[in-house]
Amino acid sequence: MLRKYIIPLLALGGVVFAVYTLVWGEKPTPPVPPIVEVPQSPFPEYVAGSGLVEANTENISIGTNIAGIVDKIYVQIGSEVKAGDPLFAIDGRATRAEIDTRRATVQIAEVQLAEAQYNLAVEEKLEVENAATVHELKMKRFAMQKAKAELLLAQAEQKSVETEMGRLTVRAPIDGRVLQLKVRLGEYAPVNITTTGRPPLILLGGVKPLHVRVNVDEYNAWRVPRGVPAVGYLRSNKKIRTPLKFVRFEPYVVPKKSLTGDSTERVDTRVLQVIYSFDRGDLPIFVGQQMDVFIDASESPRDGPTTPDSGGS
Repeated sequence: MLRKYIIPLLALGGVVFAVYTLVWGEKPTPPVPPIVEVPQSPFPEYVAGSGLVEANTENISIGTNIAGIVDKIYVQIGSEVKAGDPLFAIDGRATRAEIDTRRATVQIAEVQLAEAQYNLAVEEKLEVENAATVHELKMKRFAMQKAKAELLLAQAEQKSVETEMGRLTVRAPIDGRVLQLKVRLGEYAPVNITTTGRPPLILLGGVKPLHVRVNVDEYNAWRVPRGVPAVGYLRSNKKIRTPLKFVRFEPYVVPKKSLTGDSTERVDTRVLQVIYSFDRGDLPIFVGQQMDVFIDASESPRDGPTTPDSGGS
């Protein structure tokens, strides 16, 4: 008797489950809240762009004029330096030995010149007394000129080696801050780091104020007037924001390299780079970080700029 009702009950349960699945499956899935709140523009009309924080001097890759083993490092990461301050030095023992050799050569040349001058003075005195021939006098004068030339050559060679010694110490070209330090004591520092594939030995730049390089897609570039303000939000935290001051346009429009992930983004777009500046103060913003930038476009021309008619009236 029980078996008689099992199959109909199972069929009824399947129908109920199918109806339940159909009804609840048609309900739209609630949107997942974003992990990070997207910043909103403070301007009624704006152009948005992706910005990269950089030094106001741009990031300077420091190399070395002479390859060799690093034996002194004068700075640390974050050190503030002035133009001309030493950064690191290459082992200069061989060069110092060469300087000693050149100094000895100069001393020998000075003695030889003194000897030639003495011999010439004696010969000139004999000429007064009619005891010297014209040939001997000329030979002594030639000897003195040769000694002078040899002294000048020795002094030039000494100066050349001393200059080479000075080049072993790499110095800061500008006032700035050490942003990266990729050189270590005892390491070999190559001359051309671009061919070795390694990062620059030292990355240096001015950070007062900082700059933001904003990429504006070319189809919005005409909407950015010169000199208008902007606001930058630190990527991933809209509470960290700072007003931006216009510095300049980069005159060359470049292919877009930095992608934001927007579904409408085109990878074949070229971008106008706009440089803004800001004072960091106590903000936790560092060189190399990304920012979401909104540029005031309320003053941009509605139909784009026009060129005056060049034809005659």
